[in-house]
Amino acid sequence: MNETSDISLSAPSAWLRAAEKVMAQHWPAAALYVVATPIGNLGDLSVRAWQTLAKVDVVAAEDTRVTRTLFDAWGLSTPLMAAHRHNEASAAQDILERLAAGQRVALVSDAGAPAVSDPGARVVRAVREAGYQVVPVPGPSAVIAALMASGATSDENPAFAFAGFAPHKSMARQRWLRRWAALAAPVVFFESPHRLKATLADVLEIAGPQRRVTIARELSKRFEEVATVPAADAQAWLEAQPHRGQGEFVLILHESAAATVDDDDEAAEAGDPALDTLLDALLESLSLRDAVKVAQKVTGGDRDAIYRRALQRKNEAD
Repeated sequence: MNETSDISLSAPSAWLRAAEKVMAQHWPAAALYVVATPIGNLGDLSVRAWQTLAKVDVVAAEDTRVTRTLFDAWGLSTPLMAAHRHNEASAAQDILERLAAGQRVALVSDAGAPAVSDPGARVVRAVREAGYQVVPVPGPSAVIAALMASGATSDENPAFAFAGFAPHKSMARQRWLRRWAALAAPVVFFESPHRLKATLADVLEIAGPQRRVTIARELSKRFEEVATVPAADAQAWLEAQPHRGQGEFVLILHESAAATVDDDDEAAEAGDPALDTLLDALLESLSLRDAVKVAQKVTGGDRDAIYRRALQRKNEAD
């Protein structure tokens, strides 16, 4: 008997044991369970997510038809209700009434993590403001999957920014890219197939031909591809195969090579525009100490030099 057969025979009992251990865990009532679901590969649903979706009284779904496909694959029959961006306010009230009655409610989007560039944040805020517990059930993420395959971050400097979807119109997108490209950290964002070529052209114009870009398509699916190329070569890579313009895309604009040069102290003292932009944004909502801490983690620069620059920016703003 080959190794594959051994795994096949042992899998049901292993899953059963794991499921029994998960079911024995604490499952608070009157709680909202925010559940991450597969981004493409149905096998990525975790044991805990599966049990959560089976145990709750109702599942609030972005698109009940999409979630029904997942349910059919995993043998789930929990009642579904709609909770999408067009009815999120009324869905939140319905969910609050269910929580008041002691029910457990799960929240899912079509793929990945609800409330992260997907509907659900309004529901989560309403539930928290009403004093009910919110339980995250983590799982698949297109952002993390793309970062894992790109090598854009490191344990020495793990910082990155998630920018959501790029703007639709070219002028707005170029302004948006100019702001994000100045950040001394990789920037992850989503793009649709029919705007991909235009966005890559804007990346080339704004970030320059040598700036590295990761193009991740169809993550976790059969035709998954992840390529990292200079911005000057991105269009050629895209056009090398006719199917590469199809599917769902995650793009990563890597940190510029200039940002990694060890001249952070001089840049901070002289007023590096990228650092100033970052500090100004952080100081709008954080204390001086916290802003410096975040900026130092993002840039890897000298803390004392960043502190002096942050203090100067704060005093100028005041």
